[in-house]
Amino acid sequence: AMLKLRLLTWDVKDTLLRLRQPVGESYAAEARAHGVRVQPEALGRSFREAYGAHSRLFPNYGRGRGLSSRQWWADVVKQTFRLSGVHEDGVLTLIAENLYRDFCSARNWEVLPGAGETLSRCCQRGFRMGVVSNFDNRLETILSQCNLRHHFEFVLTSEDVGFAKPDRRIFEKALRLGGVPPERAAHVGDSYTRDYRAARAAGMHSFLLRAAGQGEEPEVPPEHVLPTLSHLLPLIEK
Repeated sequence: AMLKLRLLTWDVKDTLLRLRQPVGESYAAEARAHGVRVQPEALGRSFREAYGAHSRLFPNYGRGRGLSSRQWWADVVKQTFRLSGVHEDGVLTLIAENLYRDFCSARNWEVLPGAGETLSRCCQRGFRMGVVSNFDNRLETILSQCNLRHHFEFVLTSEDVGFAKPDRRIFEKALRLGGVPPERAAHVGDSYTRDYRAARAAGMHSFLLRAAGQGEEPEVPPEHVLPTLSHLLPLIEK
């Protein structure tokens, strides 16, 4: 059956772009430039702890709590290093500023295989396209640096909108911007909860990007699963 889709919305991290190396490696390299030696594995563990704690205290990059996302990230970086035994405030401030800037650039991000080609082909076929991502407001710059921004009519980040997936309001805003009813829209992402299920709760179609061997999620019919992004067009053009 034809889905008659007019709008496609996209998650970004681990759907279209991924980090070139683990966070701990990037943080350790920046620290080395300041003469500070910390094991990447230790920084990776500390980062997960600091990021998790800060996300619970100040959800959505501190939006609505008087924090800029830049300050939010600076606090996460500093706490990551403190948990790994580094306490020199002056150095930590420099490291945090540099990392915030570096994670804006294509140096730290790579386009997933097939992403550019799939986006181009979707545009050529006349689909309206937008981004719906739990990201801070650096995302526009990152997409431009990675040469993907031109595929999209709009980029919605949770920081800008004030709601993070799986909150249906971020999808409803995308539908308003796209000017289509939910049954004419589909969302593509790699998270069962934040992407696949959340978009369906907003009345949209959705597809779950899941590499082979990533485990089976409940209630996802095989025709909604994308082993790679290049599987999308054959599914929506049937």
